[in-house]
Amino acid sequence: MLVPEISLTPQMVDRFIARFGQEQIAVLHSKLSLGERYDQWQRIKKNEARIVIGARSAIFAPVGNLGLLIIDEEHDDSYKSEMTPRYHAKEVARKIAIERQIPLVLGSATPDLATFYKAKRDEIKMLTLTKRANSSSLPEVEIVDLREELANGNKTMLSRKLYDEIKTNLENKHQTILFLNRRGFSTFVMCRDCGYTVKCKNCDITLTYHMKENKLKCHYCGYEQENVNICPECGSNKIKYFGTGTQKLEAQIQKIFPEATTIRMDVDTVSKKNSHEEILNRFKNENIDILIGTQMVVKGHHFPNVTLVGVVAADGSLNIDDYRANERTFQILTQVAGRAGRENLQGKVIIQTYNPDHFSIECAKKQNYNEFYTIEENLRRQLKYPPFCDIIVIGISGENEEEVGKISNFLYEQTNLKIKQFNADLVAYIPKPAPIDKIKNKHRWRIILKGDFDDTVNELIQEVLKDVYAKPNKTRIVVDVNPSSMM
Repeated sequence: MLVPEISLTPQMVDRFIARFGQEQIAVLHSKLSLGERYDQWQRIKKNEARIVIGARSAIFAPVGNLGLLIIDEEHDDSYKSEMTPRYHAKEVARKIAIERQIPLVLGSATPDLATFYKAKRDEIKMLTLTKRANSSSLPEVEIVDLREELANGNKTMLSRKLYDEIKTNLENKHQTILFLNRRGFSTFVMCRDCGYTVKCKNCDITLTYHMKENKLKCHYCGYEQENVNICPECGSNKIKYFGTGTQKLEAQIQKIFPEATTIRMDVDTVSKKNSHEEILNRFKNENIDILIGTQMVVKGHHFPNVTLVGVVAADGSLNIDDYRANERTFQILTQVAGRAGRENLQGKVIIQTYNPDHFSIECAKKQNYNEFYTIEENLRRQLKYPPFCDIIVIGISGENEEEVGKISNFLYEQTNLKIKQFNADLVAYIPKPAPIDKIKNKHRWRIILKGDFDDTVNELIQEVLKDVYAKPNKTRIVVDVNPSSMM
């Protein structure tokens, strides 16, 4: 049984223990110590545990007489490994299921578009749950146009509507979840006199301000430095903090609602072992008023007393350089809405956005997956994006920027030669620097290929790589089929 986040394992384990007993169950995920992982591995190997629950890597557990594979929240990007080996747990599971001739169950309220496409074509069987758990009603969803809030002079992170709903919820002793998919206090620091922004010395991205430590941090390589009060370019003291993160939201909530108890859940607060479980248990058992978090709070959690969910900025996932931006926005909004009103109490969801008319936000408001699928499928068909083709990203990185550019262009030329030689139905796009063109002091370029990935294309790419590595160079080349991130 696979779950997308380590934070979901305790909840899932509790449900399975209640049904099947503790002795039957083994748990595998990366937050276990080496000793704990070894013990669980041995229990599985000796057939002492007949149910394995875990995150992505649990798919490789040494289960002997495997009879069933279940992947919960199958649409989630976490199932794709962005490190070598670059496997997708869903593809590995499909291979195992075919080889062992056993069922594979993919569960989701917002299925991956490619999965739903296969179900529509009867390549996989679709089973639909027509009722919510406990037969509870769906929450009422309201969209707030932030442009109107600005026009009316409201420059805070909370719209008047969301403020009123939080206030009412606090009076009724009900719990609230506020979702903002950016951690830290401010997303970038800029000098208002000369426009200088503080960037990471290793990566070509701005540093995020973390107020608690009064430090600037890079969320890609981990580099951090002391906060800047004087501009190093022009000497001005007019340093301004722009953008918002979960820390800033927490500070504002504590200022606006000083009587409310809050708890925050993001990468910064869950770095210690068992911290996921501790935060979620505290929120549930101590009846803390407001949980503030990134996408960690979106998936699968069941809190009976949560009646209000506020999406502080729904546009963050829309404005990214990725063909799945619409799909991710719809999924994340629908999933977070699903945290409200899961028992007898009626739920309410407030979505704050600058794009209230965007179809993915409109469909999330209606919680209508079929309508979203129809629109998005037509767009993908016209633009020839997955599931109507595969996207293969060849990433080239190295410390020498000139060499990375030369190797990228050589690789592109060789790829086009091989496409003609193999007569492959493949299109190669001109190499360009990646959207984030420098991470950890490595300059990054990419070549995007579109077509159907099969044995011929696999062989073609292998031949191209041989040609590149025949010349001595210090670049690193990574081939990723249908990557979870296009950055």
